[in-house]
Amino acid sequence: MKKGLYFSLLLVITAFALYLTSCKNSSEDQKPLLSAETKPLSQDEVIKRGDYIVTTGGCNDCHSPKIMTQMGPVTDSTKLLSGYPAGEPLPPLDANSGKPGGWISMAPDATAFVGPWGISYAANLTSDSATGIGAWNEDQFINTLRNGKHLGNGRPILPPMPWPDFGRKTEDDLKAVFAYLKSLPAVSNKVPQNIAPPDMMKMIKK
Repeated sequence: MKKGLYFSLLLVITAFALYLTSCKNSSEDQKPLLSAETKPLSQDEVIKRGDYIVTTGGCNDCHSPKIMTQMGPVTDSTKLLSGYPAGEPLPPLDANSGKPGGWISMAPDATAFVGPWGISYAANLTSDSATGIGAWNEDQFINTLRNGKHLGNGRPILPPMPWPDFGRKTEDDLKAVFAYLKSLPAVSNKVPQNIAPPDMMKMIKK
């Protein structure tokens, strides 16, 4: 009789111990896992992330002035992402560039483009408040790339800027890009206003 009682008591204790273990494991499973993906990035890490996205995204190809070498154009590191150089004359325009289906042309350093949409100039993306994005806030920058509108609700962003592709990036990625751009040295460079097709054709006729 006692053996049966002891055996029953042992089963109860064992079952209770298993229950407590199960509760502990369940509680631990519900705790958020700390990993490299979920750990908040420091500001320096955010800026490095933005640098990586901008560099591998080819932003310098259009937004940075170039120095011409024997091997072709090379990015001017002293004017990184400062846009089309103010006062730089454009080569003579080809009338066919303004016609639908015609050739699309670009300036020798790839900071200005001509097509049926008119003439578009690569913007100054440095932290300069007067001529760059120094006065922009994070929401304005993100909305610009999401909506394809200057400052999020202004004039359309013209080709060849691939804003639909950039606009598909995550919120964190776009915030990282903005943080990186704001960390750049300010370069005072007032990029010309884009030119609509009718005015462009007047320039060609001259």
